[in-house]
Amino acid sequence: MDRITAAQVFVAIVERGSMVSAAESLNMSRAMVTRYLSEMEKWSGARLLHRSTRKLSLTDAGENTLARCRKMLSVAAEMGSVADTGNEALRGLLRLSCSPSFGQGAVVIAVSEFLRRHPQVSIDLQLESRAINLVEDRIDLALRITNDLDPNLIARPLALCPSVVCASPAYLAAQGTPQHPQDLAVHNCLTYTWFGKSLWQFERQGEQVAIPVSGNLSANESLVLLTGAVEGAGIVMQPYYSAAPLIASGQLVALLSEWQPQEMGIYAIYMSRRQMPAALRALLDFLVEWFKSHPRWLSLKDEKH
Repeated sequence: MDRITAAQVFVAIVERGSMVSAAESLNMSRAMVTRYLSEMEKWSGARLLHRSTRKLSLTDAGENTLARCRKMLSVAAEMGSVADTGNEALRGLLRLSCSPSFGQGAVVIAVSEFLRRHPQVSIDLQLESRAINLVEDRIDLALRITNDLDPNLIARPLALCPSVVCASPAYLAAQGTPQHPQDLAVHNCLTYTWFGKSLWQFERQGEQVAIPVSGNLSANESLVLLTGAVEGAGIVMQPYYSAAPLIASGQLVALLSEWQPQEMGIYAIYMSRRQMPAALRALLDFLVEWFKSHPRWLSLKDEKH
């Protein structure tokens, strides 16, 4: 049997979460999917999936095989997309997802520049605070700021995202200014709803500390917390790109300048490298370069560092 097709089937099973869903996405019978999986396990010489009535999960051999299959499909896709490097204009609709603050602070700037270069491409930008499911929400590309990626996702690193701890002048006048990260434990800190008891992590010249913080206002969207901080509700940790304009205007004051809050990774997440539309491939390459060299993004990092 064709090993490229077998690799496509195996990756589809993992990404879709079941053989039924894989069969539907590949327009293939369930029996054929089962047969390709059996052949892949025979070629690998090991069981690749733990099967239960509720879900499928990868064995250790399955993890290794998945990485190799994705690499194989990536090479095959590159060979099949030589025509994409020609002069034909990029076109089509791409559905992107990111958080509201990231969309407003950076992504819309990058996307607008990309669309000026490729006016026949359309982008539908979906702003979500939650981590969406790419398949269920029909998303081509999700941009996430995180240090906790699902290892089963295909993620391309774009940049690092520095953060800053800040509060309004009114809050600091009333409650005092923290001089050390430990002081945050007794301040009213505005936290993300889904984090529970938040740990804010800092580093200074190799010294690392993790401070449990809490407060009387939490939310599931960072822009709400940022507005709360401006209104004097408490101290907030925010991505620097989001807080920088408010710090520059004096509405917020950056705190603990000697300490670096933990940086987060910025990733582009997508379903599969195989048969990737030319417009999506071009957007991915563009975003890598944009975060590496765009003056607006670099100015934020330079100011923070």
